Amino acid sequence: MPKSLRRMYHNPVLLKESVDGLAIKENGIYVDVTFGGGGHSKEILKQLGDNGKLFAFDQDEDAQANVLGDERFVLISENFRYITQFLKFYGIRKVDGILADFGVSSHQFDKAERGFSTRFDADLDMRMSKRIQLSAHDVVNTYSYDDLRNMFFNYGDLRNANALAKAITEGREGKGITTTEELKLTLEKFLPDHKRHKILAQIYQAIRIEVNQEIAVIAEFLEQVPGLLNAGGRLSVISYHSLEDRLVKRFIRAGQFKGDPEKDFYGNISVPLKKVGPLIIPSKEEIAKNNRARSAKLRIAERLVQEL
Repeated sequence: MPKSLRRMYHNPVLLKESVDGLAIKENGIYVDVTFGGGGHSKEILKQLGDNGKLFAFDQDEDAQANVLGDERFVLISENFRYITQFLKFYGIRKVDGILADFGVSSHQFDKAERGFSTRFDADLDMRMSKRIQLSAHDVVNTYSYDDLRNMFFNYGDLRNANALAKAITEGREGKGITTTEELKLTLEKFLPDHKRHKILAQIYQAIRIEVNQEIAVIAEFLEQVPGLLNAGGRLSVISYHSLEDRLVKRFIRAGQFKGDPEKDFYGNISVPLKKVGPLIIPSKEEIAKNNRARSAKLRIAERLVQEL
């Protein structure tokens, strides 16, 4: 792939810290579930021996252009919610480490026609893969007032979710809302100059999460991790907003997302993962070089036992 195109993909956030968190074994088997431009995968391969193996997942068709020419590497062009199913297809039932970087890539933001960025006018799309049937256009033009309100409140942390939902349901009457610019115009009165970028980012985030079922995907993925990791295997996860991070933190701590974990007769709880080290955030130097890193949080965990 030409260097000019490779630069469209972001420099991986917390690259060293996230890969170091895997405690890579020379001949181990590892999975990078968010391949993107291949930054994390390349770093993992540097630390693997001749008999090591790396599987990567990415449902975005554009990621195919970044396939690494290494016989130890396999790119699986699927959503990582299907990680167990597709690893089994390759004869893999247990791995030594899994890395996930939940951020949207700079490439996706910079490609105007994808509709992810607030900077461009484009068709309402926001799909991570063309195979996803639901688009941002469908969400904006067919969701009920209640569904829109809940989406903006839960996924965008927007306190005026009611007003936003009302404006969209009224604004789409007639010809509908077909582009990102039309969406902005529909919501213009809620976008004061001093908060315009922040509020738009929250609105876009909420719609994007809904389109791609991002929270459900992460939850399904995390539930599969304990069954895939060998004893002592590591999970290294980078999150960018509180919805993602709460899921990761809760699952590492309790092995589930809701309620309290069951206790034995002595009051002890049994969870499959153990937290490794403290929460890691980017340094001021990294944030200065890459503003995208400002909200990143890295959590690392280790598989405690062989079987659930």
